[in-house]
Amino acid sequence: MLKTAYHWHRPLMLFTLSMVVLTPIAALGMLLDDRVLVDSPIWFKPFKFAVSFTLYSATLAWFISLLEGRLHKIAWWFGTAFALTGVAEMTIIVTQVTRGKRSHFNFETPLDTALFGAMGMLALALMGTSLVIGVLLFRKSFDDPAKKWAIRLSLLIALVGMSVGFLMTQPRAGQSPEKGVLGSHSIGGPDGGAYMPLTGWSTIHGDLRVGHFIGMHAVQVLPLLIVLAGRWANARLAWVVSGGYLGITLLVTWQALRGQPLIKPDALTLTVAAAIVVATALGVAWARQPQKNIEKELVPA
Repeated sequence: MLKTAYHWHRPLMLFTLSMVVLTPIAALGMLLDDRVLVDSPIWFKPFKFAVSFTLYSATLAWFISLLEGRLHKIAWWFGTAFALTGVAEMTIIVTQVTRGKRSHFNFETPLDTALFGAMGMLALALMGTSLVIGVLLFRKSFDDPAKKWAIRLSLLIALVGMSVGFLMTQPRAGQSPEKGVLGSHSIGGPDGGAYMPLTGWSTIHGDLRVGHFIGMHAVQVLPLLIVLAGRWANARLAWVVSGGYLGITLLVTWQALRGQPLIKPDALTLTVAAAIVVATALGVAWARQPQKNIEKELVPA
């Protein structure tokens, strides 16, 4: 299995392997390095990024392996660009950790400003390469309609999740380059303070990283749900669960923009969440009904 996975897309799988190696190194750093940055262990950020990149890049390599001919050749180059961009992104993050500096929203010195600016450009490149691969997947014919739509829609939702990152770069009240910080993943207060274990998401302010993470990892969740659905999987089910997942991504992003922590939803958030759950449940029931020519009832392949 590992040998087969390595050949999905070698540059991406090599990058994935490097992130697998970095993950325990960063975890060890959290144990041995007592430095704290923005109220969390300084190695926490590279740890989270390494885990996220491991999952995303391996899945992207698998997506590329599904393409054939000219589509595969184009996707191979864009996948390689994604891998190189990921290496550059992680290099900056680890470099800033070794310097004891923030990698994000940092305008303290000309070097910090330049590195954060470079990360912004790299983030655009990561989105752009993913978008092109997504377009290529829309041009590929699949034998399995459920798998087809789960893959296509999951990558589109991942792009929505990535785009949430750009909301973090907006200036907050009282911030300016002269003060050394511009942007924040927290809404309603500064970054830092109490946070959830494992994720590091704020428990006192809205946190845009929630929607960013959930959206990005649709590429793992949605195809897995279709696999678990087994004989019940069809194109309608793929659209329904994708719609529900997108709804959750948008909901937690909206919740964060209102300055509300994920674990402290108000009545309005709970009402919308309940509506998404009910609508998805009804959609699943509808999708499981015996239908003929289901694929024709959806958008053309």
